[in-house]
Amino acid sequence: MSYLDFSGTFVRADLFVQAAILTIILTAISTVLGMIVGILGAAMRLSGNRVASGIAVFYVELIRNTPFLVQIYIVYFGLPALGVRIDAMTAGILALTIYAGAYITEIVRAGIGTIPKGQLEASRTLGLNPRQTFRHVVLVPALSAIFPALTSQFILVMLASSVVSVISVPELTGIAHDIQGMTFRSLEAFLVVAAIYLALTAAFKGIYAAIDRLAFSYRYVGR
Repeated sequence: MSYLDFSGTFVRADLFVQAAILTIILTAISTVLGMIVGILGAAMRLSGNRVASGIAVFYVELIRNTPFLVQIYIVYFGLPALGVRIDAMTAGILALTIYAGAYITEIVRAGIGTIPKGQLEASRTLGLNPRQTFRHVVLVPALSAIFPALTSQFILVMLASSVVSVISVPELTGIAHDIQGMTFRSLEAFLVVAAIYLALTAAFKGIYAAIDRLAFSYRYVGR
């Protein structure tokens, strides 16, 4: 018998497909919610309000300086201890959102810092209110500047979703654990999962590149 035997692994391909779909769902929901949290966090940090800014700084430092695994355990086991009952999938999405939001906060804040003061003065001259200024003059150009960095962060969120397997969410890594327990072929199961992650990463990069060109096409004019 050859050292590598994928027969028992490939026969369970449907489980990998279901797990890949769940991984995509986890990533998509957490990325969208993380972007919302990140934009709000950046706005709080730059608001000039010391309380709001302090809360944002505390949140970012807390999340960026603690392991994601610990954060998942706190969400999954800590909230029920406080009387908040959530299932594993919800806990995984919440933990990924909190994790992504902290990093996106800093990325968005850095992007906003690249906006020239002259543009802000021009917006006031045109009579735009603060919300219109933030949306049209600050946020959109900032997102254009930082989208490549955001793309990398979105990919990291997808890869980090593997950690939610520790709370029994049946995404790719969780299914790999299950299949290696059925087949006793650990290497084969995780090689297949690694290949799927590589394929998902390539697909997400392609999607984000297309979004970048469609949403911020003016950056490519003349290239």
